[in-house]
Amino acid sequence: MRVLVTGATGYVGSRLVPALLAAGHEVTATARDTDALDRFGWADRVERRRMDVEDTVSVHLAARDMDAVVYLVHSMGAGAFVKRDREAAEYVAAACTRAGVGRVVYLSGLTPEGRLSDHLSSRQEVEQILLAGPVPATVLRASMVVGAGSMSFEVLRRVTERLPVTVMPRWMSSRIQPIAVEDVVRLLVAALEGEPRNRAYDVGGDEVLTYAELIDRFAALAGLERPRVTVPVAPAGMVGEAVALLSGAPRSTVRALVASLTHDMVCRDDDVRRDLDPGHTYLGLDEAITRSLVARSDASAPDGDVQGQAPGDPDWVGTTLG
Repeated sequence: MRVLVTGATGYVGSRLVPALLAAGHEVTATARDTDALDRFGWADRVERRRMDVEDTVSVHLAARDMDAVVYLVHSMGAGAFVKRDREAAEYVAAACTRAGVGRVVYLSGLTPEGRLSDHLSSRQEVEQILLAGPVPATVLRASMVVGAGSMSFEVLRRVTERLPVTVMPRWMSSRIQPIAVEDVVRLLVAALEGEPRNRAYDVGGDEVLTYAELIDRFAALAGLERPRVTVPVAPAGMVGEAVALLSGAPRSTVRALVASLTHDMVCRDDDVRRDLDPGHTYLGLDEAITRSLVARSDASAPDGDVQGQAPGDPDWVGTTLG
């Protein structure tokens, strides 16, 4: 199958491409600057196409002659990102329709009940646009993705490493169902098999735990002692600013992530396990974290550990400990 991967230089995309090649697909990778693909070990095994999701012409040109499009582009809270993501989804849906693409696969986020943050509501809007189009779309809704290079994992790592005491706002008692990037990649590949589906799936690992329990688990596996202190009053905006400062990750993205922590990010059904990967055992949380902590940098290599770091990851990825 001829598969177009948008966001191929990003966290999930750079790790998905070698898995698609291993599955026998012909991969076309997109980037605003195709020279950015040079830093990946798979660069000489894919076709390159320039694509900027804000440029409808480039989107239409990129989608030509494709059997499937894997859509992995998110603005993540930078400026007027809601409008940009909406328009980009509309461009992609129109381009896929015009090019006769057989299916779209989109990696989204879990959408809990209640009032959603801009970050989560934007993800929901994008998937609705894709699902409403004439091209069948399979949407995978993930909570926290565990793996070196994942924004949420790296924020967890840096805050835990840099704070001698875990400070938890009382409102951060929500539950989360993390999933290893290894399983996310496998599910994205599986979504290209069989007849095209037009529906969304919630995806998560086997464990559901609170954010505080997740931090405790990470600290224990990293060999860190981090006593926990609960703070009764701590506005989410202030927490977001503090976490951005501590982590060194992009401020707008961290603020968007923190704003979503007031929700339970838990799967509402297990249909994905029945439809896409029946009988497969998901990677356990402890193993996913442990492998992510190992300082391997071959995650985007054909024979690398997808849980590790990759050459194209940002400078703020990795441990802060000497």
